[in-house]
Amino acid sequence: MDLGIKGRTAIVCAASKGLGKATAMALADAGVAVTICARGVEALESTAAEIRARSGVTVTTVACDVTTDAGRAALLAACPAPDILINNAGGPPPGDFKNFSLEDWRKAVESNMISPISLIHSTVYGMMERGFGRIVNITSGSVKAPLPEIELSNGARAGLTGAVATLARRSVARNVTINGLLPGPFNTDRLIANAQKRAAATGLTFDEVQAQQRAAHPANRFGDPSEFGHTAAFLCSVHAGFITGQNIMMDGGKFGGLL
Repeated sequence: MDLGIKGRTAIVCAASKGLGKATAMALADAGVAVTICARGVEALESTAAEIRARSGVTVTTVACDVTTDAGRAALLAACPAPDILINNAGGPPPGDFKNFSLEDWRKAVESNMISPISLIHSTVYGMMERGFGRIVNITSGSVKAPLPEIELSNGARAGLTGAVATLARRSVARNVTINGLLPGPFNTDRLIANAQKRAAATGLTFDEVQAQQRAAHPANRFGDPSEFGHTAAFLCSVHAGFITGQNIMMDGGKFGGLL
């Protein structure tokens, strides 16, 4: 399918690995020039080279921490008027509510709520003036089904979801959509690292932990990051202009709710 976005420009945050990388690659495959950022220079440049070799599009790299004012300023200096914005950042650490300090909450909200809001505020009005824009917030399935072990993430990501809900209904008349894409378990470095930690804590082998995790989902497997990337790219396409303000689960059917 021709997504109709060839020649557009995109910012993709945290794009050196995992779901951010998969999304950047899918957009590049559709002919979109991408500006990608991450904190690690080596992985970022490796991903950029891979995308250029595969798709031939222009790839701009910005090594920065997008959760900081300076990082966002550097990113917007490299791509001040994107047609597409993919907000993405690693989640805060797990733990128990009773052990979280106010500083822990401030960091979580700054990283997973304030930072994407800042990038949206800096780009959405230009998109509206130009008559095209697509914003996808990569959040978490915990937005719809909060998990007890990641309360910091539950709060910050739910806050972002609520913060942009009204804006998504205002901007759509100018052909600018805002949606959330909510991943479940995808085969990424983060999932592998978490499985290794669980194995160490329980005495199970890594393979046993992964087998348990796969069995806990109706699909009986982990998601392939490319599946996520192509779904994100579709939400950025000309075919998705009537989808806005939605939070779309991609979790292999684990979420049991109707909405």
